[in-house]
Amino acid sequence: MQIITPSRLHIALIDLNGSYGRVDGSIGITLENPSLSLTAEETDRDTHVEFSEKNLPQAVTAEYTRKITRAEQNIRRVLGLEQNFCFTVNSTYPTHSGLGSGTQIALATGKLMTEAAGLHLSAVELAKIVGRAGTSGIGTYGFDLGGFIADGGHSKKQKASFMPSSASDPVPPVLLGRYDFPEEWNIVLAIPKNTGLYLSGSAEINVFQTYCPVPKEDVKLLSHIIFMNMIPFLIEKDLEGFSAVLNRIQEIAFNKIEFRLQPPEVSSAMHLMRECGCPGVGLSSLGPTLFGVYDKHDLSVVKELEEKLGDYASFTVTKGQNHGAVLTK
Repeated sequence: MQIITPSRLHIALIDLNGSYGRVDGSIGITLENPSLSLTAEETDRDTHVEFSEKNLPQAVTAEYTRKITRAEQNIRRVLGLEQNFCFTVNSTYPTHSGLGSGTQIALATGKLMTEAAGLHLSAVELAKIVGRAGTSGIGTYGFDLGGFIADGGHSKKQKASFMPSSASDPVPPVLLGRYDFPEEWNIVLAIPKNTGLYLSGSAEINVFQTYCPVPKEDVKLLSHIIFMNMIPFLIEKDLEGFSAVLNRIQEIAFNKIEFRLQPPEVSSAMHLMRECGCPGVGLSSLGPTLFGVYDKHDLSVVKELEEKLGDYASFTVTKGQNHGAVLTK
């Protein structure tokens, strides 16, 4: 049994102030590529993880093995499953880079195990078991639904502090809306080669504890431009309007902090991506991956990016994915 899961862009955490009784809230985009491909076969041996890709760095194989093993143990413990599996990772993408690999690895592992046992659980149900979606629900809802996702965060009765998903209780946020991402728009990812700050673990926790709460006025502005500008422009397929809001988001609330933490080369690259023809550019999650949205008919964008930023970053052209993970039995 094989599953291919999407990656995701995390555009913004909406409310890291909490004055009005809720925290978090997120918007983001499900991506066609990069993707995770994972196969599971029952085995008489102990559960183990293999990799079909050759010459992967040891740090990558260790990270994927750790996350698959942790999810497998949680599923086994909570649901009482006894089968052992050989998991084969057929394709990977970078961890701790803002593309949501941790959630996809955990949910993919859980989905394969539960489907093999005849249990048909939703991504929300799986997330509670494998310990995801404690802050953002973009990866969890994208796993099932794809598209552009908006979630409503958590009541402060559920979550009283500002913490990343990895350090929060796995209570998935409420889904506010899911919208198709326009087929006419391409997305280009710029992943730094030799610079950029990759945050995880205690360093990520420290960012939330140091910089939250963010100003209430920023949260008010962010909420307004997301729900009264960005999402309507998305539905109307107004690339110029959507891009203007995306650019504004980078300057306020928690997004402003995320950029401040990155080296100046990341901000410089963002401005160059706009000059190369991406009308809207943002930082995904804490970064360091940048993404640009542009008209798919503009064939000059990637060529210019490679000419001006090829030494700085590697580029992947992708699209929004308007469906969830694909399971093949």
